[in-house]
Amino acid sequence: MERILVVEDDLALSTGLCFELDAAGYVTQAAYNCRKAEYLVEQENFSLALLDVNLPDGNGFALCGKIKSLHPELPVIFLTANDLEEDMLNGYDLGAEDYVTKPFRMPILLKKVEVALRRVAAAGGTGAASGKTAEGTCYRDDFLQLDFEALTAVRGGEKLSITPNEYKLLRVLVANAGNVVTRRLLLEKLWDCDGNFIDDHTLTVTMNRLRAKIEDEQHGYIKTVRGMGYIWESLNR
Repeated sequence: MERILVVEDDLALSTGLCFELDAAGYVTQAAYNCRKAEYLVEQENFSLALLDVNLPDGNGFALCGKIKSLHPELPVIFLTANDLEEDMLNGYDLGAEDYVTKPFRMPILLKKVEVALRRVAAAGGTGAASGKTAEGTCYRDDFLQLDFEALTAVRGGEKLSITPNEYKLLRVLVANAGNVVTRRLLLEKLWDCDGNFIDDHTLTVTMNRLRAKIEDEQHGYIKTVRGMGYIWESLNR
C-alpha cells in the first residue's frame, strides 16, 4: 500500500488532505514542520511526499533538497499559495513531480498523486540477483558494498571516496536494477549542493568518474544503453 507524507502546517488542511487520501486508499502520515518531516523521512519509507512551501521552521524547497538527498527517487508534489513563476521553476529544478497552488480541487490533486506514483512505478523497481543484496538503502555483493544511509562505499575491501551526487546517481541506478534508467530521468533527479541543475555533459563526466571508482577489469556494474541511458547489473568480465 502506498504511503504518503503530508507536510502542511495548517491543521485543518492537513486533516482534510489525510482524510481524502486515506479514503482514496493511501496511508498517510502528517507532519506540521520541517523537523518532524525530516525525522519521518529518515525513519520510515514513503511512496510520495506532499510539501507545503511555507512552514514554521523553514521552507519546503530546502526540505525537498534534504529529502531528495536521502531518497532521490521519492516523488514530491509542492502545495502552496504562491503562484510565482520563479517559485514553480525552483520547485521543478529541485526534482519535484508537480506544483499545486492553493486553493485546489481535491480530485485534481488525487489525480496528480496517482500520475506521479504511476510514473515512478513505470520507471522500474528494485531487483536482486543470486548472491547479491539490493535494497532501498544498500547494495552488497562479494566485491562491492554500498550503504546509502551511512554514505559509505567499499570496493574489494578498500573504502571509497564518493561524492553526494555520485551517491544520488548510484541510489537511483540500484533502485532500478535490471531496468534502463534514462538520461533524462537521471538529469531530473540530480542537482549539485547549491541546488543547481546538472547538465548532460556533467552527467556523462560524473558517470565516467563513478565507474572508475566502483569497477575494475573483472567487475562491472553500470551498462550503457546507447541513445537511452544506463542499467545497473553485475557484469562479469
